[in-house]
Amino acid sequence: MELVNMLAAGTAGSSSLPGGVGARMAVALAAGLGGSALLLAIIYGVRSDMPELLLQPLFWLKVSFPLAVLLAAQAAASRLARPGVRIGIGPAAALMLPPAVLWLAGAGWLALAPNSQRLALLLGSTWEVCSLNIALLSLPTLAAMFWFMRGLAPTQLAAAGAVAGLVAGAQGVLVYSLYCVEMAPPFWGVWYVLGMLAPTLLGALAGPILLRW
Repeated sequence: MELVNMLAAGTAGSSSLPGGVGARMAVALAAGLGGSALLLAIIYGVRSDMPELLLQPLFWLKVSFPLAVLLAAQAAASRLARPGVRIGIGPAAALMLPPAVLWLAGAGWLALAPNSQRLALLLGSTWEVCSLNIALLSLPTLAAMFWFMRGLAPTQLAAAGAVAGLVAGAQGVLVYSLYCVEMAPPFWGVWYVLGMLAPTLLGALAGPILLRW
């Protein structure tokens, strides 16, 4: 216990980067974002109508979901990277809020839609590949977040790995939004969330193995 307390007190200075944990997190996110963007450009490309898309409020609503998850997951990851620190009620609630709001919006969207259109709103035209694409685009950030975690001293290894995966999934959705044609909240609430859960589960499984120290 004394060792854990000592490490927890010194974690902020354990990184060789100036600024400690925050700087290491920034490097990990930037590296992951760059890798995901490169994958997007190579495999999928960016939508040709992006200038027009940026003028649509619904696009910014779509982007706000992964951004909110990303911010909450970053805060949780910064906590769990420290030895002996649990996620806490506040950060856990912050993680649950964005999908809860999205599900409520999606439920309202479906309730207002005619019965004949509800299945189409849920499936869109890309449901078969959407979650897989997000999971693929999350891999660079997942690797970068494990680098971030390994440079510190997490003790809640499965939870730390899961949150690292959630950061990766959220950033994967954010990047994928530049390509995805789906513009219905019910679709996002199912397939975007599933796409985030894949790297989250992978991170939880890999955490006890790759983050052991």
